[in-house]
Amino acid sequence: MKISLAANSALLKPDFTFGVATASFQIEGAADSRLPCIWDTFCAEPGRIKDGSDGLTACDHVNRWREDIELIASLGVDAYRFSIAWGRVINTDGSINKAGLAFYQQLLDALQQRNIKAFVTLYHWDLPQYLQDEGGWLNRTTAYKFADYADLVSQAFGDKVYSYATLNEPFCSAYLSYEAGIHAPGVQNRKQGRQVAHHLLLAHGLAMQVLQRNAPRALNGIVLNFSPCHPASSSEADIRAARMADQYHNQWYIQPLIEGRYPELISQLSVAEQPEIAAGDMAIIAQPLDFLGVNYYTRTVYRDNGKGWFSDVPPTSPPLTDMGWEIYPAGLTEILLDINKRYTLPPVYITENGAAMPDKLQHGQVQDTERVAYFQQHLQAVDNAITAGMRIDGYFAWSLMDNFEWAEGYAKRFGIVYVDYATQQRTLKASAIALRDFFANRKATDNKIANK
Repeated sequence: MKISLAANSALLKPDFTFGVATASFQIEGAADSRLPCIWDTFCAEPGRIKDGSDGLTACDHVNRWREDIELIASLGVDAYRFSIAWGRVINTDGSINKAGLAFYQQLLDALQQRNIKAFVTLYHWDLPQYLQDEGGWLNRTTAYKFADYADLVSQAFGDKVYSYATLNEPFCSAYLSYEAGIHAPGVQNRKQGRQVAHHLLLAHGLAMQVLQRNAPRALNGIVLNFSPCHPASSSEADIRAARMADQYHNQWYIQPLIEGRYPELISQLSVAEQPEIAAGDMAIIAQPLDFLGVNYYTRTVYRDNGKGWFSDVPPTSPPLTDMGWEIYPAGLTEILLDINKRYTLPPVYITENGAAMPDKLQHGQVQDTERVAYFQQHLQAVDNAITAGMRIDGYFAWSLMDNFEWAEGYAKRFGIVYVDYATQQRTLKASAIALRDFFANRKATDNKIANK
């Protein structure tokens, strides 16, 4: 089971960055040494998490970080993308939690020693609960508190961070959390979802101003998730529904960042459902980006719901991942070329791409051949986008290891490293070995070219 690309692929050039990615709440554990967050509260509510689990221990990364850094280094990656737990580094009074900050500083030092670039995400969904008690992302003040947090962290980390992303997937923090209600805090209210989306983007813009001041040499940007929106049929109604879904789920987050305005669809919402936007907000949101992170997993299919809106049509035909998501690599090329055509983009990194599979550890091995094929197909999809003229500077596999998969608990495994949650034993899956060999072959090719 190998992963390979054509010898002249842009992904094989020395300046293309390969990495693996994780998120704080999903792996860290050590909940007693940080403030409670909205996901702790959500996990404690019966019926919210499918297997009834929580993130109190997760992968115990706070205690096992040395072992995990060695694991990352053994894969031969150029970079490691991880997130900071806001409640681990900032106390309720806004002061620094020195022990929490020291944990991340040790991590950054270890990465630097191994010449692995640190891609730091400031917010990957784990809002401290005390801020939620004050209104959370519905409260405009939270955006300014996020900028304060970004200020303290970026000052403390100095030049150890290669790249800062303000937010990971604001779509999830807004839509899944406040409209669909399947992520913490579990609200179902369109007006609140649109307002939260606006405050998240405002928080991003405010934090970007801070990051560009404190870390001018770092690549500072944001990570958005995209899914191409396809009509369920060739009917005008379904085509219109798919276009509306694209505006609502994809363009709603990128268009304000690049053009300083929301999609036209905003005018189709009732005034009661539109977000409140203060004078000057859109200019703050549209700060110049050093990079854009793109997360991709699958496409989505929509039909007209008969009420002038759209409904998604869940996939039923294989191949599907263990999440029930269609494996559709062409969608990655499609969405990349689409945003590249629509907008003047900064350099793009694929910051998450991967698949949950029903992995089994047998005789000390995990033969996740479907995941190897998934990576092969999606790396080729990135290569196709570059060949078509787009600039893409890196690719991160999601995820380094199996972890707490949000509302799914520990039932779904996205890792290239298998985690036995009872023993915390880590085992490289076939996909990790295939990626490691792919990275090694690239470096061997680089050396051969350099020595000619």
